[in-house]
Amino acid sequence: MSLPDKFIVNLCPTGMVPRKARVPHVPITPEEIAADVRRCHDAGASVVHLHARDDNEEATWRPERFREICEAVVAEVPDIVLVVTTSGRNWSELAKRSAVLDLDGQVKPEMASLTLGSMNFPTGPSVNSPETIVGLASAMNEREIVPELEIFDAGMADYARHLADRGVLKPPYYCNVLFGSKGTASLSAANAAAMLAALPAGATWAFAGIGRFQQAANTAALALGGHVRVGLEDNPYYDWSERTPATNARLVERVVRIAAELGREPASPVEARELIGLAPVKRDLA
Repeated sequence: MSLPDKFIVNLCPTGMVPRKARVPHVPITPEEIAADVRRCHDAGASVVHLHARDDNEEATWRPERFREICEAVVAEVPDIVLVVTTSGRNWSELAKRSAVLDLDGQVKPEMASLTLGSMNFPTGPSVNSPETIVGLASAMNEREIVPELEIFDAGMADYARHLADRGVLKPPYYCNVLFGSKGTASLSAANAAAMLAALPAGATWAFAGIGRFQQAANTAALALGGHVRVGLEDNPYYDWSERTPATNARLVERVVRIAAELGREPASPVEARELIGLAPVKRDLA
């Protein structure tokens, strides 16, 4: 099988919102997250998009907690592509949002999320000012961290191209195109076409769906030759009609099974880096 037939499974295991009371299988502690990433890696995930929680399940920006999580993850899965969040959903200060970018050594992030505009979630706004976006992009450039561009509507896709044209964003470009969050783009053929057409030239792209739209968005990406983002951060249920709680591993297993019907196989972490354009990584954990 040639490399273009491979697809990247970008795992989003925790996010900032899910709590065990409603999402019983969401991993919270570093040990739980690492064990879950191992199960998902074995099922086909090659990239992990990490948020940090404290022991009370509250989201935290503190780099020491991120370090604990990243150390646990790479101890379990040394070859995984490490991505950290710089989300401003719970805090807006650039210093807090960029603190995680200073992780170094074996846990230096290869990529970091960068949301390309402000928007409303059902529970409140996520504010991403132009100054903050440029500040985060500059901090990533200085540290040779590739932005994981989070795109929720066509305007954000246009802004990605604008920032690329200005040199604020530099290749390689990796874009998560997210559908179905109330207040942003719904999942439709027209929206998908508009957003893909607006991305920077040469971008690697993945589709994500919020809630009940996850499986449909993932399947559309697979059929169109793209990649997928999947996990409990975006979707708590395996079966929405029955409200069956999902696990991250079952969600990964399902998208890999669907891909097999379309003649596609999950990329290994080495292949994912090649597809995205990331530098090779070898973590010496001895």
